[in-house]
Amino acid sequence: MRPLNDEPQHSNDKDPNTKKVNTGNIIFFKTDLFTRLVSLSPKFLLLILLLPVLGGLISVLLPAFGWIPAIGQTSIGLQGFQALAQTPGLSQMVALSVGTGLISTLLAFVSMLMILAAFFNSVWLTRIERLLSPILVIPHAAAAIAIGFLIAPSGLIVRLFSPWLSGWELAPPGIFPHDPYGISIILGLMLKELPFLLLMSLGVLAQPELGKTLRLNYKVALTLGYYPFTAFFKAVFPVLYPLLRLPVLAVLAYASASVEMPLILGPNTPPTLAVTILQWFNDVDLNLRIKASAGAILQLAVTGGLIALWLAAEKAIKALCRPALINGKRRYIDAIWQKFTVALTVVIIGFIMLALIGLVLWSVAGYWRFPAVLPEQLVLLHFQSAFTQIGTPLFNTLALGVVSTFVAIILTLLCLEAEQLRAKSISSFTSLIIYLPLLVPSIAFLFGLVWLQQLFNNQVAFLNVAFTHLLFVLPYVFLSLASSYRRLDTRFANVAASLGAPPSKVFLQVKLPQLFAPILIAIALGLAISFGQYLPTLLAGGGRIATITTEAVTLANGASRRTSAVYAIMQMLLPLFGFILAWILPKYFFRSANR
Repeated sequence: MRPLNDEPQHSNDKDPNTKKVNTGNIIFFKTDLFTRLVSLSPKFLLLILLLPVLGGLISVLLPAFGWIPAIGQTSIGLQGFQALAQTPGLSQMVALSVGTGLISTLLAFVSMLMILAAFFNSVWLTRIERLLSPILVIPHAAAAIAIGFLIAPSGLIVRLFSPWLSGWELAPPGIFPHDPYGISIILGLMLKELPFLLLMSLGVLAQPELGKTLRLNYKVALTLGYYPFTAFFKAVFPVLYPLLRLPVLAVLAYASASVEMPLILGPNTPPTLAVTILQWFNDVDLNLRIKASAGAILQLAVTGGLIALWLAAEKAIKALCRPALINGKRRYIDAIWQKFTVALTVVIIGFIMLALIGLVLWSVAGYWRFPAVLPEQLVLLHFQSAFTQIGTPLFNTLALGVVSTFVAIILTLLCLEAEQLRAKSISSFTSLIIYLPLLVPSIAFLFGLVWLQQLFNNQVAFLNVAFTHLLFVLPYVFLSLASSYRRLDTRFANVAASLGAPPSKVFLQVKLPQLFAPILIAIALGLAISFGQYLPTLLAGGGRIATITTEAVTLANGASRRTSAVYAIMQMLLPLFGFILAWILPKYFFRSANR
């Protein structure tokens, strides 16, 4: 038998483009083209995420100070900020953005922690995850439309209690969903971001070593007499939270600068700061671009201030609660918190189910008078009418999703392969950059990025939109695939390499088949993220690229409920089909392979 460190006879031995690299007892054949591409992929990942965001911020900073040569403004000054300061209701806009962003994030985060604490190490946690996970695939616009239908004065909630309890024979006056306090926005954002935070936390717990350690700590705490809630917050949460910090900050950044939710659920006099900036940017008066850019800088400062406030509160709470971690107290009214959390979970799931049921009913409703709970007749006329006009938006939606997701998948796989070839994880700086498009308010840097795109590539709107979609799809695809790729059993790759397979062959024929199911999930997630993009599509496309999401948001602000419901359902069905295929195909693939 030949020793492992002998040179294996391989067909590529005499290939001048192939070099042998000896790593211990295993010889890897290093194909120049593939390994060079893999080694450069992390740098390309940094460039594709960092340059557009920084370039967009710089490009929005110049117009904010009055420099827009395209409209003859070449003098640097503070006129943009002066015009912004004179805007009526500016303080209310900022307060609404701050309040809705901070409160919705806090409610989603606290609800997630309570669900984890109440059902940790329980089969119910997995069941709750399965019930809430489908909400992730629902775009924000569709979720906002469904919630708006539910909480409206003639919505399903009021109908369920009328007239037998409320006595209302006619729809009562109400402030929802466009209430001046932003309660509707808070409710919509909280319900939409809670499943995301829960999924991120469960992803952390799915890491083999860390999950095993945290569950062991929890069991030890229970053994020592700690009640479940107290055991979770003393033995699990201090280790878990640092790994959830970036997702929480990403949720806070999005919530403070969201556009879709406030457009559909928020007030109009005045709206949130992000919605107002969008209105200025789309105004026919191009001079308002200066004030819009100044507003984008203000939005960036608002979001940055909220993130700084969250981090400062985190340090303060840590200092205040440190004695409680070691005081030996075994319970803090755990039974009450347990019952409250169970009730809260039922309410949240029930509210979401009612919203979806109401959306479906409105999409097929014929005549539906108040206070009837169900329509008097069900028709498909609204779907038939929508299908006659949905062709172009549907094609654009699918094409943008496929292009941006395909590029994101390829780049992510190459970056993760670079980790394994170097036997070194990506740096903390790179990890932060991956979150950069999620941490920086899109309303702040997209204006500048669109200006750059118009300057260099004004004729190809589709490519501009696809590139902006990629900025938001790539982080989610990377986060979805990273844990699965890093958990691959390296022994298969080592055996293939010892038999003379070059890294490219190991990657394509050994690693990728093992990652078939995770890759499909990442593809479905990337498509779902792309399908739901409203602001990047609207700005980068200049209104020339219509998608299901842009049409749904437009219809939600003026069309009938029935037409809006049809488009919202289309928004939900597209990503849902992706996830169904991602669930079915691996089963069919592996069943066929075993025959």
